[in-house]
Amino acid sequence: MKRTRLRADVVWEYLTRHNLSQNAFARRLDIDPGYLSQMVNGRRCPSPSMRARLMAGLGITDFDELFFIEEAVA
Repeated sequence: MKRTRLRADVVWEYLTRHNLSQNAFARRLDIDPGYLSQMVNGRRCPSPSMRARLMAGLGITDFDELFFIEEAVA
């Protein structure tokens, strides 16, 4: 089974460049800040619709720039 993970370094770079907190960015995406934190820290995998929202929110059009796919361990 494969999982799509968020590249946390890309998110942190965006937040730093735009002087945003993680909470402020979560509000922009209209999601719970805890959910964003879990995705950034690798504890949750974003759904396809959430991946689209993250890409739009960060202004990224290349999937591989923001996400990576890993093989899940059973």
